Amino acid sequence: MKLTTKGRYAVTAMLDLAIHASGKPISLADISERQVISLSYLEQLFSKLRRQGLVDSVRGPGGGYRLSRDSESIFVAQVIDAVNETVDATGCRGTGNCQAGDICLTHHLWADLSAQIHGFLNDISLADLVARGEVQKLAQRQVDKLDQVASLNFVS
Repeated sequence: MKLTTKGRYAVTAMLDLAIHASGKPISLADISERQVISLSYLEQLFSKLRRQGLVDSVRGPGGGYRLSRDSESIFVAQVIDAVNETVDATGCRGTGNCQAGDICLTHHLWADLSAQIHGFLNDISLADLVARGEVQKLAQRQVDKLDQVASLNFVS
C-alpha cells in the first residue's frame, strides 16, 4: 500500500488550515512555512482542493484559504480523493491484471484491504484530528519555533 507525498501533504495542509482557522483566511505561505512544504506544491494541491469544494479562496490583501465548511464535515478520505490519490494495496493498482494480465490469487484480499483503509479514513474528520492532544501540542510547537526564529531575526 502506498500513499504518496501528494496525499500526505494535502492532508497535512488541510489539517494546518483547520487548526489555524479563526475566521480569517490563511495564506499558503504561512502553511508552507509551518509545514515545510513547497509553496508552489501547495498552490497545485489547493487548486484541486478548491475545485472539489473543500476550500474557498479569498483574494486581495489578507487573502488566502479557508475551509469551505466545518472541519467536522471534511474527512481525510475526501482530501486524499480530491488530489486524485488512491490508497491502494493491490499490486496492479486495482486493474486485476496482477499476473501477466490475469488476476492473482490475493487480488481480492488486497482490494478489500484498500476498501477498509478508505473506509477508515472516511470516518476521520479534520475536527477529529484537531481534537487530538498530540496534534495540538505539535501545532503549538511549530508556532513557537517560528516565533523564536522571527524574534531572533528581529534582534539581528
